[in-house]
Amino acid sequence: MSVLDNAFTGVGNSVQETYDEIIKLAQLADRRGFQRFWMSEHHAMPGASIPSPQLMVARLTGETERIRLGAGGIMLPNHVPLVVAEQIGMLDALAPGRIDLGLGRAPGTDGATASALRRHHTANDEFPEQVAELLGFLGNDFPQDHPYRDVHAVPGPWQSEQNRIPQPETSADVWILGSSIYSAQVAARLGRPYAFALQFGSADVLNAMRIYRQRFRPSRFLAEPYSLVSVGAIADEDPAEARRQSASTAMAMLRMFQRKSFALLPPEEVEAYQANGQEQQVIEEYTDRALHGTPAQVAAGLEELHHQTGVNEVMLVVQGYSRRAQAHTLELIADHYGMPTGNSEPS
Repeated sequence: MSVLDNAFTGVGNSVQETYDEIIKLAQLADRRGFQRFWMSEHHAMPGASIPSPQLMVARLTGETERIRLGAGGIMLPNHVPLVVAEQIGMLDALAPGRIDLGLGRAPGTDGATASALRRHHTANDEFPEQVAELLGFLGNDFPQDHPYRDVHAVPGPWQSEQNRIPQPETSADVWILGSSIYSAQVAARLGRPYAFALQFGSADVLNAMRIYRQRFRPSRFLAEPYSLVSVGAIADEDPAEARRQSASTAMAMLRMFQRKSFALLPPEEVEAYQANGQEQQVIEEYTDRALHGTPAQVAAGLEELHHQTGVNEVMLVVQGYSRRAQAHTLELIADHYGMPTGNSEPS
């Protein structure tokens, strides 16, 4: 199992507090034996505080010991592939063999902010070409006739060659992220691992996984299909409290649909909100989209999801208004499965 942190920042909390809690959560995941700790890119949202996962990963390389760290993901159409390749090269040099690079094509924000990011209307359609360009920079292996054949990402293989030292023994694992059949096709064609974001929708997950496995082309990076599915999860000894935390995230989604800011309101404000029938339906749908309840109930949901999808890994998307509740979720799930207790918390 792995962890995805969207840097949720509840109303009344500062971004500095959120970053401190992210560091603690990554350290907790590291101690308790989780496989990966990813963070996702969002812009112009008061309830999500990481516009650049790469920066937070850089900090976490010195705060953790063994867990894989990743941008899960970087929304590639928002960026220049060469710059991303340079940043990932730096991260792999800081934490060799521990860096994951998840690539998505959604904007991670609203239309106006996407425009301010210089994202144009055909950006999604160009995603495969952007991925290919990024991979060319990471591997320094553009074809002879490519216009960027003599452009090199540093750090990277070219720098090692020029400085007459052995090539790095590690490189970042590149994942294709998505929540549709389209992303499954891209991952299969490239022979890369595939992550399906179930927290955004569930209609196509089984078909996406089937298509990914059927169309997978082995590559020098991956001989067989390798996949994970991410899902919202909130565990508490009191199932009612877990549901209250989930409803806070659901309310933030409703606000976004209403063209309001994605803000995480305290559970008591969500409970006091006088929702109409349609609004209540949205709140309930997104509340129940996350696995919430006692540790045993959440674990049962994870196991059923694993059984249905046949993925190699399940990634817990920590949710809810309270950062303490998110850390408690990891502790409870780790305890349920008898995962390592690790060392005592750092001072």
